[in-house]
Amino acid sequence: MICRSNLSIILGLLFFSCTQTKEKNKEDITPIIASETKTYFSTKHLLDVDELHSLFEKERIKIVDFRKPEVYEKSHIQGAINIWRSDIEDISYPYKGMMATKEHIEALFSSLGIKNEDTLVLYDDQGACDAARLWWVLKNYDFESVKLLNGGLEAWKKIGGPINDEPVVLTPSEFTLPANSSFKLWIGKEEILEIVSSEGKEIILDTRNMDEFSGKRQKNGAQKAGRIPKSILIDWAEAIDYQGTQKFKPFHQLETIYSRMNASKHDLVITYCHSGVRSAHTTFVLTELLGYKNVKNYDGSWVEWSYFDDLPFKQDSITIIKK
Repeated sequence: MICRSNLSIILGLLFFSCTQTKEKNKEDITPIIASETKTYFSTKHLLDVDELHSLFEKERIKIVDFRKPEVYEKSHIQGAINIWRSDIEDISYPYKGMMATKEHIEALFSSLGIKNEDTLVLYDDQGACDAARLWWVLKNYDFESVKLLNGGLEAWKKIGGPINDEPVVLTPSEFTLPANSSFKLWIGKEEILEIVSSEGKEIILDTRNMDEFSGKRQKNGAQKAGRIPKSILIDWAEAIDYQGTQKFKPFHQLETIYSRMNASKHDLVITYCHSGVRSAHTTFVLTELLGYKNVKNYDGSWVEWSYFDDLPFKQDSITIIKK
């Protein structure tokens, strides 16, 4: 009787130990799996090519090819209209690349037949870098019905999406942006100068490449080479799977890349590049895909900053001017 009781106790302890070990292993593995499969913070402004294929030719969808006109004319997604950087630029400045006025955007969209109730699907062939600039402009004017096509033209081709070189017949409309503009993702040089001169925790994120950041390379449009003081560098292109899908990298990879900022999701992060295009892309990644709450893109970026001789800058290398 005693032996049978002892045997029962021993078997019970072994079962309990195995169960605990399994549960512990499950607890150890779960966070790893979760980190690898977690989806983006938001996909409100992101569209997969398969989703576009199912929505194709819907009345309230306007596809926008955001590439140079001469490239668009050779081939584009069937039915896409064309907009390029110069179409959304304010030319009243002595330097290029500044965001167009609300009135300018309204007139442009009206001429292209875009209606207030339309959803815009934006694409390019540069990892959404160019298209993200238009997304950023529209976000500042509080127009929310806009999505970036993940993977762009290359991803569309891979699923056999229709492409042609036919011009689109445009019927003018009366497009209007919301009455009040929040400029929620915008920041100007005066505010940045205050931050550069302070001892605050704000992050100034240069999204160009290392040659531009160091001052080795000076791109056309800039008056000098270098960077804004206190800047740290994360090249915008790190966010894209250029060797594979041409799409945004998965959440956990993006988290790892931007953890190099050593910033919380609530810290102020100011992005900039040469003319506010690549930094608009990084602004999309940080706010939409990763959930950072306080990100501002410097509209004028290095083109504007380098124009003013009284603004401070840093430079590490001998400059090679690139046209």
